[in-house]
Amino acid sequence: MDFFGVVRTRRSIRKFSVKPVADTKVRRLLEAANRAPSAGNLQAYEVHVVKNARLRERLDVASGNQGVVAQAPVVLVFCAVPNRSAARYGARGEQLFCIQDATIACAYAQLAATALGLASVWIGAVQEPEVVKEALQLDGGLWPIAFLPVGYPAESPAPKSRRPLTDFVRTFP
Repeated sequence: MDFFGVVRTRRSIRKFSVKPVADTKVRRLLEAANRAPSAGNLQAYEVHVVKNARLRERLDVASGNQGVVAQAPVVLVFCAVPNRSAARYGARGEQLFCIQDATIACAYAQLAATALGLASVWIGAVQEPEVVKEALQLDGGLWPIAFLPVGYPAESPAPKSRRPLTDFVRTFP
């Protein structure tokens, strides 16, 4: 499938089959995330791969008990590394650039999942970051930004409507 086909067919999937995701596919998701652009090429993020059911349940609690985090066979946890970005960019790097780095990497992994025939859903509602830090034994400086539950879809939702370009694009000649 070409890039625009991937973008057009990607859906937020909240129900996954029990079929496991091969390590080779998980690695390809991580390789795609690694190719994402980042501020100053600092790549101020970490990705934690969670397959353990008990850990996924704890992460689900941190996301407000949405259920999908516990149900997916794999959850990628994207964490910002503020100190890495702050070393070059100061407060702006610490408060913004590292977050952008982590989210762009997550978006690349999400598109890669679609290209590989996998499904995913972006979970930005990391409501209890301290639960995530404790569950994954994260370094105190890491900031959990997003979860990306990944697996094979057990649902096939129709496309959702999108705003017309004229609603959000402003062109300056």
